[in-house]
Amino acid sequence: MRDAATVLGIIRERGKSGLPLERVYRCLFNRDLFLLAYGKIYRNAGAMTPGITRETVDGTSLAKIEAIIGVLRQERYRWTPVRRTYIEKKSSKKKRPLGLPTWSDKLVQEVLRLILDAYYEPQFSDRSHGFRPGRGCHTALLEVYHQWRGTVWFVEGDITDCFGSLDHQVMRSILAEKIHDGRFLRLIDGLLRAGYLEDWRYHATLSGCPQGGVISPVLSNIYLDRLDQYIEQTLLPAHNRGARRTPYRPYMRLWQRAYRLEQQGDHDGGRVLRQRMKTMPSRDPNDPGFRRLHYCRYADDWLLGFTGPRQEAEQIKAEVGRFLHEQLKLELSPAKTLITHGRTQAARFLGYEITTLHADHKHDQRGHRSINAAIGLKVPAGVVRAKCQPYLHHGKPIRRTERTVDTDFSIVAQFQAEFRGVAEYYRLAFNRHRLGRLKYVMERSLTKTLARKFRIRVAQVYRRYRAVLDTEHGPRRGLQVTVNRDGGRAPLVARWGGVTLARDVTPRPLYDNPPRVWNSGRSELVQRLLADACELCGSTDQVEVHHVRALKDLNPKGRKHPPEWVTRMASRRRKTLVVCRVCHEDVHAGRPTRHPR
Repeated sequence: MRDAATVLGIIRERGKSGLPLERVYRCLFNRDLFLLAYGKIYRNAGAMTPGITRETVDGTSLAKIEAIIGVLRQERYRWTPVRRTYIEKKSSKKKRPLGLPTWSDKLVQEVLRLILDAYYEPQFSDRSHGFRPGRGCHTALLEVYHQWRGTVWFVEGDITDCFGSLDHQVMRSILAEKIHDGRFLRLIDGLLRAGYLEDWRYHATLSGCPQGGVISPVLSNIYLDRLDQYIEQTLLPAHNRGARRTPYRPYMRLWQRAYRLEQQGDHDGGRVLRQRMKTMPSRDPNDPGFRRLHYCRYADDWLLGFTGPRQEAEQIKAEVGRFLHEQLKLELSPAKTLITHGRTQAARFLGYEITTLHADHKHDQRGHRSINAAIGLKVPAGVVRAKCQPYLHHGKPIRRTERTVDTDFSIVAQFQAEFRGVAEYYRLAFNRHRLGRLKYVMERSLTKTLARKFRIRVAQVYRRYRAVLDTEHGPRRGLQVTVNRDGGRAPLVARWGGVTLARDVTPRPLYDNPPRVWNSGRSELVQRLLADACELCGSTDQVEVHHVRALKDLNPKGRKHPPEWVTRMASRRRKTLVVCRVCHEDVHAGRPTRHPR
């Protein structure tokens, strides 16, 4: 039997060449694919969260994987309805439905995702950035920043309940165009129609794919790839014309008059006219023979940039809405699908404000205006206020009392991680310095938290933890906690500060060298599982994997003499332990495990 890398490599080559995928259902009989899928998703936070049954990643074994493959081989696999819960949205007080599948369904979904991703990834548009290897929010924003110069109108697109409105018939027809395997398509049909349980009452799913499903992102990309094709093959050719704008006649008249005055020796008069020229466009902004249309999509959020009159921008918006309604059975949100003038307003996309800059007084080394028509990415003022809110009370920084139970190392590391996450996401913004307000608020909250923990004053906190940090931009002042360790190991260091707030628009190595999606190097856990031996007693009878949600759950406070299995997992710093069935039952029952043979 071929290994996972070979299978996915063959599928990817067929996707590159555009050949249809035939007899792909047989790939689901490959145990190596299931082991690859298991190695990818066992670390996920939801792996220990049960669906409508008590089944979780805990107890996974080779026998269980073989049992799933056997059911799939007989075409008797039945999807379990997902358990529906609700989570709060970041941008509003509304809640978003989230589906929680059982562990077996997650594992099979991951195998399907690997197959679909390997086949469709080479065919996806370069303007699509969501849920794809080597692409993300920053690649989408960098495309807008570098390629959309001169944009006049931004069309912000928002699809109403995109994941929950995907039409099953349209999805089936899209998949059937390239996948010529009825068994594989029926399996996906069963997944889409599995339904969900809410308050233990069954509800059928007549449309959409559940948010929280492992396969949902790639299915949504396959579905919305039709929108990408329509815009690239129909709208862009229809609304892109002209190589360059014609010269602006008032500007050229001033240039001619200034040239004549300078030839006649009146340099002061020529200088005055040239100053007036710098307040006018050199090319006709209303040239009817010049149009530009740009497009970018991240998941269900898309953005169009148009250079031309607003009437045509309204027409483009209507054409996109008509295509979504008639071909994909989706609807645009009227309240969120906006047309924004780039020079006077700001469009919102992926948490940034996007504007078209205009500054006649900014010139380059040649004296040319260098800012006009460039794209500006900004940190919204509301983001800074929202990020500061958890650390403020009546407008002043306060301590985070709930964190005083942690060590000083953990407190400093957590504050630094939270600030670095925000600062790194907005590293493309030219007004990134606005985050200095957040840095000040968080630093005051951090020092007050440490002062509360040790019952000292804030000034004493600075004297105790102040340090000069070595960064790539030179030495910076900050706070530092060092924890020495025995055995000659390097000390643990937590730092606050040293994060620059200068703009950085250079692509990161992740985007320059995207990972190969068909690479199937086995994880350490898979290798331990394939060894087929209990790591506690050495038995080879019914070997499976014991999982815990977090390392801190291994040894509850107050336990002086932890059992051997806790010591093993803590020393390895692993949340997994390969054990036999008897030892696994002893672990869950709290009994001593068997001694090694």
